[in-house]
Amino acid sequence: MSHYVVFLDRDSVKAKIRGLNFKHTYKEYSKTSFDQIVPRLQHATIAIINKVQLNEEMLVKLPKLKMVAVAATGYDCADITACQNYGVAVSNIRNYATHTVPEHVFMMVLALRRNLIAYRQDIENGMWQKSDQFCLFTHDIGDLYGSTMGIIGKGAIGQGTAAIAKGFGMRVIFSDYASLNRDNVESLPFKNILAESDILSLHCPMTQETRDMIGINELRKMKRNALLINTARGGLVNEKALLQALDEGLIAGAGFDVLTTEPPENSHPLLNVKRPNFILTPHVAWTSDGAMQLLAEQLIDNIEAWVAGSPQNLVT
Repeated sequence: MSHYVVFLDRDSVKAKIRGLNFKHTYKEYSKTSFDQIVPRLQHATIAIINKVQLNEEMLVKLPKLKMVAVAATGYDCADITACQNYGVAVSNIRNYATHTVPEHVFMMVLALRRNLIAYRQDIENGMWQKSDQFCLFTHDIGDLYGSTMGIIGKGAIGQGTAAIAKGFGMRVIFSDYASLNRDNVESLPFKNILAESDILSLHCPMTQETRDMIGINELRKMKRNALLINTARGGLVNEKALLQALDEGLIAGAGFDVLTTEPPENSHPLLNVKRPNFILTPHVAWTSDGAMQLLAEQLIDNIEAWVAGSPQNLVT
């Protein structure tokens, strides 16, 4: 059997992708708009997607489609229930970002805890130059040693984050939110993580249970000197609540690599936050060169394994 493989958003993977080792036709598009999805997949047996959405209404029109290879760990872009009902296998990428995402987390943690941005602004404003002594004491600086890092989600990236935290001499506590409890993972209740964490880092998938899992009530339960770091999915945190928490001083700061809508419109409120205790990066925690190449290799491995009858990394 010859397969027709279509990659709908090739530009989302900045790595070389090797050729497939089975008989096939291959077509790739740099990006695909919503109304182009069905026409471009009309003859496809295998679709490769990253953030392009596939829903039941589309699947009804794509009877030839047999596999969806998601070029990411998160697979909320595909309607999993519909894929199961229509006999479409779905695979995802696993354990490829176990260094790049945790390193990004600590880049933001250190910048926030040591007030890097605020001090940089002071220098730009000439404050150090006008100081009557050799150093400047305009902002607090906190050590990571001896503080508590709470991690939501005990997967590979959560574990990678914990390993770095322990290297700094931090206490690490885990929680799996709601239905994420699995595999006899020992974890504290969610409310305890909120109350005890000096730094709270999110590493769980986007599900109906986890959407808006941190709102204003949860933020009120956190320490006033706590930091909230989100490199997972934007919808895990209610963004209006986050703004309120920063304005009211409910938490000390936040570092986000993700937003609910990506790319955001210019009017998005978090784009206009001009304060040194908030860092926003454009969903790049996962994109180190090494991680991207691992992703590209595993993406092809997943497809070849499914074609060979020995599927791996299936989510359906």
